[in-house]
Amino acid sequence: MPADFARCARLIDQADGLLITAGAGMGIDSGLPDFRGPQGFWGVYPALGRARIRFESIASPAAFASQPRLAWGFYGHRLNLYRRTVPHDGFRILRELGERMENGCFVFTSNVDGQFQKAGFDDSRINECHGSIHHLQCVDGCCEDIWPADDYVPEVDEENCLLESDFPVCPRCGGMARPNILMFGDWGWLESRTAGQDARMRSWLRQVERLVVVEVGAGTSIPTVRMMGESVRGQLIRINPTEPELGRATGVSVACGGLEALSSIAAVRDRHE
Repeated sequence: MPADFARCARLIDQADGLLITAGAGMGIDSGLPDFRGPQGFWGVYPALGRARIRFESIASPAAFASQPRLAWGFYGHRLNLYRRTVPHDGFRILRELGERMENGCFVFTSNVDGQFQKAGFDDSRINECHGSIHHLQCVDGCCEDIWPADDYVPEVDEENCLLESDFPVCPRCGGMARPNILMFGDWGWLESRTAGQDARMRSWLRQVERLVVVEVGAGTSIPTVRMMGESVRGQLIRINPTEPELGRATGVSVACGGLEALSSIAAVRDRHE
């Protein structure tokens, strides 16, 4: 393992641009829950477990249509959780690695939690491919507007996973709003905000000559993040305790958690500076 960290440090030192690709595993070291498998999900939301409601069912537009207080109880709890979560030190390490490079860094993440912004990353260099819980849209699609959720503070009965306060409101039609997140079976997600982020990332990638990709906590069940890291030209550092295989990419696989790996890589670089 120490040899792997040294190889990672060399790849980073040779790069002029850092693409950070992050899946759900990135947040585990900050104390955020792991939703992998129904038992893990129901452990976090026992009310949904008692009703045998799976993640794929509650994280869907159909849930907002049929059980809006339950759907907003789930998303309201997550919104409150993400707002009070402190990003772990691995975020700082990645930010500082990018700041040392000629072309800086860009973030590509499937996480909707806004932790990279909270950790001080430039919002204009973040691509949230599944949207953000910190932004809202009309549940009925009355308009193409996407707006910040900053003013919405949900009150949630956590035991029953039910929203107790008022729903967030669409400023155009006065109807209920929903998170601007790509859900399961979702044909109503407004993608313009994410499309703008993606265009900025593609433009940045064209400027980078010696790219290194550091992927943290991206699994194969929803492989969007892994596919991004494997599709771009550059060396891939894949950090994943259970699925570290590189696939068709070239680089280094590291079979451990994100914070442990990033701290170890930073320690190797510090010793050689």
